[in-house]
Amino acid sequence: MQRDYPYALIQFYATAPYACSYLPDRNARSQVATPGHLIDTGLYSELVRRGFRRSGVFTYRPHCDDCNACVPVRIPVERFIPARSQRRAWAQHAGLRPFEHPLAYSEEHYALYQRYQATRHPGGGMDLDNREQYTHFLLQSHVDTRLVEFREDGALRMVSVIDRLNDGLSSVYTFFDPDVSRAAYGTYGILWQIEACRQIGLPYLYLGYWIAESPKMAYKVRFRPLERYRNGEWVALDAAPRA
Repeated sequence: MQRDYPYALIQFYATAPYACSYLPDRNARSQVATPGHLIDTGLYSELVRRGFRRSGVFTYRPHCDDCNACVPVRIPVERFIPARSQRRAWAQHAGLRPFEHPLAYSEEHYALYQRYQATRHPGGGMDLDNREQYTHFLLQSHVDTRLVEFREDGALRMVSVIDRLNDGLSSVYTFFDPDVSRAAYGTYGILWQIEACRQIGLPYLYLGYWIAESPKMAYKVRFRPLERYRNGEWVALDAAPRA
């Protein structure tokens, strides 16, 4: 039976300004939902539908004073149509094999995470994450979280951390081998999660925030159709045609 998840026991506070991770020379603020230990899968599902996201056990959404660049987005999986480049990525990595694991530390996963951050996001701060920071970011959760690794001929190529919600999956974070030439692991990872939604009968894949001005986040608009959360409802995202 579907439960109703009231907000009576949840409080929200705004953080102090901090340097934005995505847009240079801007400050950001977040609205944080507390206490974290009361936010179970049901309540978190409702919060995600209202534009929230989590980092470890912290559930938050952008709450900036003069900026609305962060746009919550989701893919309605039954209406998703892959672009030609996405179909190529799916075929290219057909040899990848997924394996689900407990949400626990693996030295092999951490080593891949370090290589990915150092190559793809140098100087962003996360390339300096130690084991404790990595664990707090990806391996702590109060909700239904899955860790899926992808291997090819036994070699670890990609790791995805995914939350299962009442109405979909939420893509928490994916990192992959940055040294394989011409690979499209990031694209394949999202396509795999779309297909996972279909297989278990969930209508949405939540992708977090799309930021048009940030190269780190702009790729999400290539997955169409895409919906955005605006003024309390999910509506079609109007954006430039995908490549």
